Amino acid sequence: MAISLTEAAATRVRKYLQAEGRGVGLRLGVTRTGCSGYSYVVNYADKIGNQDVVFEDRGVKIVVDPAALKLIDGTQVDFVKNGLNEAFSFRNPNVTGECGCGESFNV
Repeated sequence: MAISLTEAAATRVRKYLQAEGRGVGLRLGVTRTGCSGYSYVVNYADKIGNQDVVFEDRGVKIVVDPAALKLIDGTQVDFVKNGLNEAFSFRNPNVTGECGCGESFNV
């Protein structure tokens, strides 16, 4: 089981944590929503809970709730800038379909 980051995503997380002066890494999860079933939830982690699963890639800790891990195992997180827009994006090998707007997915 693993979650990985591109260099762009790792750089974004490191810069954010440095600017904030706190935090331990990136928290990644899912929630039931949208027309396809699940949506990614991305936050910065201030602490690591007893049940959390922790990966480290490119010097950044990735904190995942164990219930979400079965849906996102193998995912690569990227950080993409397109004009004025910037966001994390996901390459999840478990996805079997996505909604038309790209906001939700199913497995």
